[in-house]
Amino acid sequence: MSTISQRGASAESIQHHYDLSNKFYSLWLDESMTYSCALWDGEADNLAAAQMRKIDYLVAESGARRCERVLDIGCGWGSAMQRLVAEHGVQHVTGLTLSRAQAHRIEGLGDPRLLVLVQDWADFVPDARYDAAISVGAMEHFVKFGWKRSDKVAAYRRFFEKCYESLNPGASLALQTIGKGNVILDQQAQQDCLFIAQHIFPESDPPRLAEIAHAAEKLFEIRSVLNHREHYSLTCSAWLERLRTNWTKAVEIVGREKAEAYVSYLKASIRQFQLGHANLYRISLRRI
Repeated sequence: MSTISQRGASAESIQHHYDLSNKFYSLWLDESMTYSCALWDGEADNLAAAQMRKIDYLVAESGARRCERVLDIGCGWGSAMQRLVAEHGVQHVTGLTLSRAQAHRIEGLGDPRLLVLVQDWADFVPDARYDAAISVGAMEHFVKFGWKRSDKVAAYRRFFEKCYESLNPGASLALQTIGKGNVILDQQAQQDCLFIAQHIFPESDPPRLAEIAHAAEKLFEIRSVLNHREHYSLTCSAWLERLRTNWTKAVEIVGREKAEAYVSYLKASIRQFQLGHANLYRISLRRI
């Protein structure tokens, strides 16, 4: 069967990672449970502030402030959803995730302005169009390792078509995703990528910038692109420090083998972003 009709990471693969344990993630993420690259402002900055700055930046790029309806594709544990309604005057936010643990946390907030659906974006049918959309850390899961480039672009195009169908004309989409770097991988980087694919993020493969641009043609105008790979190196370093600080509790929750795997994953990620083997794109797009 052609990959054209196939999906990226399955619900089982997503849950393998994100449903590991909310308590485990709370040990090393910041208090908002934001699991994506922060936006840092100097060495004196801290993780929590950098994460809120990132969310505020994406809100601004999406034009979501004071909107009636906003869509969050790949909403994580709901930090952006919460900030949209609490600080940016949004009336209603719909979040999509394949993680039941993430959805459970958002539902536990008891905020009627937040609706979370455990649903693949490809199956989502909006009841009305949205005024803005954001997607953070989701695009990495839209294709599987080994797909042909043409099939990857086709999968990303289906995503942009879904966004096009879900947004009002002229509305904006703020997209943040890890992207493949342009630096040739050394042997250590190849081993790191294989380890992460096998043990941390199965059935996933990050996009190239050219693939995103190609897939968005005639659907979205690209307004800005930033490569903040150094910011992700800082973010992973902060996570690693917090994980090491809470090491005993981490081992109690998930076991030594799994905890050590996450240390290896974070150390590998720091190196990949520092050397340019991986990039971190923040992209602003406008629906045509």
